[in-house]
Amino acid sequence: MEKIVLASSSPRRRELMARAGFRFEVIVSEADENIEVEAPDRMVEELSKRKAGAVAELVKTQGFAEDSVLIVGADTMVSIDGKKLGKPAGEAGAEAMLKELSSRTHQVYTGVTLIRIKKESGHFSQESRTFSEGTDVSFYPMTEREICDYIATGEPMDKAGAYGIQGKAAIFVKGIRGDYNNVVGLPIARLYQELKSWKEKK
Repeated sequence: MEKIVLASSSPRRRELMARAGFRFEVIVSEADENIEVEAPDRMVEELSKRKAGAVAELVKTQGFAEDSVLIVGADTMVSIDGKKLGKPAGEAGAEAMLKELSSRTHQVYTGVTLIRIKKESGHFSQESRTFSEGTDVSFYPMTEREICDYIATGEPMDKAGAYGIQGKAAIFVKGIRGDYNNVVGLPIARLYQELKSWKEKK
C-alpha cells in the first residue's frame, strides 16, 4: 500500500487531486522559495523540487507504516514576454498585473516533482522525477472598471498572475491552448500519465 502526500496548501490542487480519484493527505512545505533561475519553466520545476524535498525529509523523520510514500510537490507561475508574475503584493500589484494581461496572450507554467520513499531494513530509499507543463492563455480586453471590480472580490490576491481561471476571471478568458487544469494549478492528466509510466518501468 502506498500513501500519497500533497506538498501544497493550495485548495485548487487539493480539489483537482480529489476529483481525479486520488486519496491523499496534505503536508504543507516550508521550503525557501527565493530562487535565481531565469526561465519560468525551469523555475517552477526547481521550486517543486524544493517543496517536495522538504516534505520528504519531514516524512522520513516522522516515519510511516505504509510500504511507500509518494510526495507530490508543485509550483505555478504566470509569464508574459518572459516576465514572471507571481502572487500580487497588494491591490496595486494585482491591478498592474491584470492591465498587463489584458488583450494579450500569456503563459502559465506548473512544475511538478514526484518523490517516492520506501523503507527497507530500517533504511530509506528514494527516487524522483520532475516535469513541467505550459499552457497559453489569451485574455479579452479588460476595462479599468472591470479590473477594479474583479480586484474588489478578493479573488486575485492569492493567485499567480492575479487571477483564477476557474473563478470570476473566467469571463475574461478568450481562449487557451494546452491543459486547462494546468492553469488552475496542477496538470492532473500529465501527473497521472507520469505515475503510470513510472509504474510500468518497474
